[in-house]
Amino acid sequence: MHEITLRPWRAEDAAALAALCDAADRRFLSDRLPSPYTAADAEFWLRRVQEMEGRDGLFRAIVQNGAVVGMVSAEQKQDVYRKDAELGYLLYPTCAGRGIMSEAVRQFCSLAFAQLDIVRLTGLVYAQNAASRRVLEKNGFAQEGLLRSAVCKNGALQDLAVYGKLRPDA
Repeated sequence: MHEITLRPWRAEDAAALAALCDAADRRFLSDRLPSPYTAADAEFWLRRVQEMEGRDGLFRAIVQNGAVVGMVSAEQKQDVYRKDAELGYLLYPTCAGRGIMSEAVRQFCSLAFAQLDIVRLTGLVYAQNAASRRVLEKNGFAQEGLLRSAVCKNGALQDLAVYGKLRPDA
């Protein structure tokens, strides 16, 4: 695995973000991610992230050899769930299987627990997505449950695995 860094998104990342999201393997993603993913979609998302950064979540580009190869984020929940944040991540399909996302999530969890007022991170993963489940398990997330038929993707019902990780001092 090659060394990666996590950095905040910048306005000038719009083209890289659009390319990443457009190349995404959508089998295990929410349908709310536009397809095709345009420059306008990227600019909108980057503005939203700037408003939320540090207050309602953390959003990082995964950079390898100077290029954006993925993203990782945590959006803090609201109301009585405010001590929890939902983890999300995305990687270029050509970068899969090299440990990049496992390392990105490792770095990101430390950052999220240090910078957000949370005691846990939650990962919601399509049960069939073995690679994503491995990323979480390698990073100390425990499977806490299985939501049966919780997702309807491409007309088929799928189970959703619920993973959680507590802040080390919680």
